Amino acid sequence: MNRKWVSPLVLVALIAVVWLLRGSGHPEQVPPVRIALLDGGTLDLGQPDGRVRLVNFWSTSCGPCIRGMPGLADTHRRYAGRGFEVVAVAMSYDAPVQVQAFAQRERLPFRVGFDPVAEADHGFGGIRATPTSFLVDRDGRIVKRIIGNPDHRQLDALIDTLLAPRS
Repeated sequence: MNRKWVSPLVLVALIAVVWLLRGSGHPEQVPPVRIALLDGGTLDLGQPDGRVRLVNFWSTSCGPCIRGMPGLADTHRRYAGRGFEVVAVAMSYDAPVQVQAFAQRERLPFRVGFDPVAEADHGFGGIRATPTSFLVDRDGRIVKRIIGNPDHRQLDALIDTLLAPRS
């Protein structure tokens, strides 16, 4: 291959990838999916209720997910009084009994649900790795997708911004 064409081809490929990843530049609305909660209720994630949410997709067989739960619990406790909540959604391959046992053993302070037919997984564009979290604003728009455990300093700064009084 002629070397003078390598750099332009690489540049075009990079531009295409960035364009595809950035999307429209506008926050995406949370999909209209219902989560079955461990307490027997359901939560329609597509219906904004004025809260800022971190929707965390996780699995009981995922080491990073398990190690990240105490940090999510701390974040939830710190901001719950200001209109923030964590919602942990177990993947479809997790047995509800395992999810329930983990949530009870760890005394998770937030709502925990499961996605038995992968409706939420598909609605959020397909979860390819756990943990994957979506930070959602008060109006139900996804403002950040986080693959892996969050950097809690960055997450806290975003939550503070989203919880700031509207002018």
